[in-house]
Amino acid sequence: MEKYILALDQGTSSSRAIVFDHEGNIRSTAQHEFPQIFPKSGWVEHDPHEIWGSQASVIAEAISKIGINGLDIAAIGITNQRETTIVWNAETGEPVYNAIVWQDRRTSEYCDQLRAAGYADMIQQKTGLIIDAYFSATKIRWILHHVKGARELAKAGKLKFGTVDTWLISCLTHNEVHVTDVTNAARTMLFNINTLQWDDELLDLFGIPRSMMPEVRPSSGVMAYTKTTLFAHAIPIAGVAGDQQAALFGQMCVQPGAVKNTYGTGCFLLMNTGDKPIISKNRLLSTIAWQIGDKVTYALEGSIFVGGSVVQWLRDGLHCITSSSEVEELAASVPDTDGVYFVPALTGLGAPYWDQYARGAISEISRGTTIAHIARAALEGIAYQTYDIVKAMERDCGLPIANLKVDGGASRNNLLMQFQSDILATQVLRPVITETTAVGAAYLAGLGVGFWDSIDQINSQWKIEHEFSPVEDHKKVEQQLAGWHNAVKRVMS
Repeated sequence: MEKYILALDQGTSSSRAIVFDHEGNIRSTAQHEFPQIFPKSGWVEHDPHEIWGSQASVIAEAISKIGINGLDIAAIGITNQRETTIVWNAETGEPVYNAIVWQDRRTSEYCDQLRAAGYADMIQQKTGLIIDAYFSATKIRWILHHVKGARELAKAGKLKFGTVDTWLISCLTHNEVHVTDVTNAARTMLFNINTLQWDDELLDLFGIPRSMMPEVRPSSGVMAYTKTTLFAHAIPIAGVAGDQQAALFGQMCVQPGAVKNTYGTGCFLLMNTGDKPIISKNRLLSTIAWQIGDKVTYALEGSIFVGGSVVQWLRDGLHCITSSSEVEELAASVPDTDGVYFVPALTGLGAPYWDQYARGAISEISRGTTIAHIARAALEGIAYQTYDIVKAMERDCGLPIANLKVDGGASRNNLLMQFQSDILATQVLRPVITETTAVGAAYLAGLGVGFWDSIDQINSQWKIEHEFSPVEDHKKVEQQLAGWHNAVKRVMS
């Protein structure tokens, strides 16, 4: 009987379930969007029940499409939006507040206070992270400070914290299993990436009881077995990784120096740095790429807060397109931006700027500017931000990148990918399967139960669908980059 791996890909705007066969092919997929909640300017929340409800529905849909059941599934892999913070009652399993999403900026002022108090170096040395509202620690603290009774419940050991992977595992096991993996733990600003432990000094700094924290496990290997009405049989949950680390693994960036960029809601550029963390001198993050057995692999990361979501804004905010897929045709209807620059700092600027108060701007508009110029500038803004991170990585490592592997929804945009190749002056490689977050989770789960024997066996399945090579004049590119960096300076707070 043929067996499959079920990958759960819980993202910022939608939940997906994808069934993979032994050759790494997608056999079935289902996806549902769920509502975004914006209580105040700069605040972003999700209803945890809607996260689980949407994920449960796509699981049922994906497996029913090809007529399989739990007996046919060798293992489940989970990949998830990172940093998003959920706190729930340990006894009832009921969340005490909405999930506070990674994009949320409500704790920005508190982050300023931490920096002013001199904690930046200590936190970076322990966690590899830069102090920012992006990460989970300040979000947990906010819930404990602002939700009535939460502090008391936490002190009594009656609250659990989890990133979305932990919440999904809890839901899949009827609130019995409270675990995470090293990649998600590394994004909380509470986990020491050198000792691979929750750090008591950091927990004390943020006022978070250790009893709230999940057990930390490797990224590959059986963490739990399902106990839910979705499946008649218990299925091992055997692979877990934050979405960007899962994409790095799914792209088979398994050698030091290999780089990928995921063009999703945000954009996330990761470079495999081998078995030792590199503490960045160029305002990048050092993080854990994955742990398989006892072997830990590290990565450098640059995070772009607004990537593909700028296209959603063109659709839902400006109403200049009716679906995201229309943006390429609109942008291609003009030969260039006519000098227009769009800095998509709609929720602040991430790496390498880390300006949480910056806001988006469209500059150099004239009477001749059309919505097509703005659409093209929006796409180019994604590529320019990627360029800035690549250059920071090259400075940290002292070497130019050989090529850039790409994935995520916006990587299907040929106009964007060609422009990316032009300004980086390097090859951009798009694989046959661009859903590499899900395939990475599937690979980790399959390795965890012996569905695949080795990374080498998996590596043979990675194939290029399209290769973009630079064609633009170098002098023109330099002029475009100078204009971009001038535009960035204007939005910096």
